[in-house]
Parts: sequence; structure tokens; C-alpha cells
Amino acid sequence: MQTLQVALDERSYPIHIGRGLLQQIELITPHLKQKRAVIVTNTTVAPLYLDQLRSTLESAQISVLPVVIPDGEAYKTWGTLNLIFDALLEARCERSTTLFALGGGVVGDMVGFAAACYQRGMPFIQIPTTLLSQVDSSVGGKTAINHPLGKNMIGAFYQPKLVLADIGTLDTLPDRELKAGLAEVIKYGLIRDLPFFEWLEANMSYLLARDPEALAYAVQRSCANKAEVVAADERETGDRALLNLGHTFGHAIETGLGYGEWLHGEAVAAGTLIAARLSCLLGWLSADDVLRIEKLFVLAGLPVKGPALGAGRYLDLMSHDKKVIDGRLRLVLLTAIGKAVVSDIATADQIGAAIDAGCT
Repeated sequence: MQTLQVALDERSYPIHIGRGLLQQIELITPHLKQKRAVIVTNTTVAPLYLDQLRSTLESAQISVLPVVIPDGEAYKTWGTLNLIFDALLEARCERSTTLFALGGGVVGDMVGFAAACYQRGMPFIQIPTTLLSQVDSSVGGKTAINHPLGKNMIGAFYQPKLVLADIGTLDTLPDRELKAGLAEVIKYGLIRDLPFFEWLEANMSYLLARDPEALAYAVQRSCANKAEVVAADERETGDRALLNLGHTFGHAIETGLGYGEWLHGEAVAAGTLIAARLSCLLGWLSADDVLRIEKLFVLAGLPVKGPALGAGRYLDLMSHDKKVIDGRLRLVLLTAIGKAVVSDIATADQIGAAIDAGCT
């Protein structure tokens, strides 16, 4: 097991990474305020890991209430959030009861938002079961639900008490979900960690083959990068925005097609290539750099072209992005592989040209 720390003063918390962690109750009990817990999971993950986590908690005489919600990005809504609130209220849960998020990014985001809201704040623990959630969404305290006009537009910054990333849960992850998670892994190399990008170029086949050591290293290196960024900028007033490379374009894809048509990581992959092409148009990346980035996403089995929604539709959807300030769209772009910036200098025509070049 490897342990990292997200350093946020009194809100600091550990990230444990390893295999078989779901059975290690001693990692969990120090973070519980009472011997009562609510496990929120979805219809896909529940048959795989709910009983395992429940048995671990009950071995320490902790009473458990399971709440199973529908699976999928299409259910990241107020209606599903209310299913969690209904269960908490019907069971008369207190603000010292701990919520467990057992699942991928959708479960983690929704449970974190529920924890932030219920009785104005209750503790929660992230137990991510997908690669994407282990390397990205479970760390950093971003919680949200979607709105028809924009992804993750309603939410809160609310940190977990613990992140428990059991690499063993990736054994049951579908190939498509594994590849989607790799988009967020590649992101860290692109924005701030060139040696990691080079490691990914050399080791992508091992990750796709689910080599345990390669997966553990990728999760650890990704979480270390994110923990460092979050500790320096918890509420995204500065460099934390760099973690959104490809996301502004990617969120437009998800919203424009309808939530769930493309997985988040797939949309981010295509969005990252659009951002790379725009960076090339601005003279920051060479054409060879763009080809190198594209090659790695192809190796990962991810899309490198977005859907042809039309540049105008992309720009309209992107106007709802959280990085819009004073009406100006700020984008995360690359000045080199391993170095990112947030910039608003690209014109609508330049953005449109990058979108047209990066879509099919």
C-alpha cells in the first residue's frame, strides 16, 4: 500500500492506494465519528463490491444502510440526488453519520454533493472503483450534478475524510471504462509532468493489459500530481484550473450529445486534441508535438476526433463553462508537452478552426 496526503490544514486527508484495501477496516475506522454508515453505490457496482464493504464495516460493529442508485451520467441529476436525501431522512441519519461513495466519478460527485448539503455538512469517504475516479474525481473535493445546459454546473467544493483506492476493483472494470480513465492519466503528463508522459508512451501496453504494478504506479503518480495542485489551490482560483485540460471542449461534447453517449474520458481525450491543435495554431506547440500527443491517445484506444456538432454549437455550449470570466472564455492550452497555461487570447475564429480540424 502507498499513502499520499492532500495537505489542506484541518481538512487534510490521506489517499491509500493498493490491492485488497476494501477488507482493511483499520484504514477506515479512524475517520468515523459514529458507528453508523451509509454506503451509496449504483446498480452496476453493488453486485460486485457492496457486500464486501458492508462486511468490512460490520466486522467493527458499524451499522450499515445501503443506498443503490441508477448507473450512468444521465442520472447525475437532482432527482437522483433526492433519492440519497430521501434515504438519509427516512433513516434519521445525523450529521455525524458517514457517507461512503462506492463507485465511479458519478457516484463520487453525487455523494460528495449530498454530504455537503445534508444538515449543512456530513463526513464522507471516497472509495473509487474506476480508473478515472481513482486518478482524478475522488481527489480534490469537487462535487456536482449536471444541468441540461452544462455539466457539473451545480455543486460545491467539499473534501472527503479519506480516499481508499483499491486497485483490485479495476479487475472488473470494462475495457471501455479503463481506456476512458487513461485520458485523465495522460492529462497529468501533458500539463505538468513530462517524465510521466514519457513513461506512459513506453508503458501504455502494460496499462491496457492491466499489469498490477503499472496500474498502481499510474494511480499513485496521478494522485500525487493532483494532490500537489489541490493543496496549492483548493478552490480553483489559479493553477488548479490547469487540471481542466480538454474539459471545456469535452464537456461541450457530453452536453451536446446528451449525457452518457460518450464517456467523460472519451470526451476529454477528443477535447484535449482540440486544445493541442489550438495551441499549435497559436504557435505554442509544433505539428510534431500534436502528432506525438495524438499517437499516445491512439495507443490508449481513445478517440482523437470529436463529433461534428459544428463550431458554433461548441462555442455556445462552451460559453457556460466555469472558466468564463467577464464574458471571456479562458481555455487550458499547452505551451509544451508537460507545461500548460490558462489563456483567453484565442479568438473565436481560431477556436472554431481548431474545432473544425478536430472533429469528424
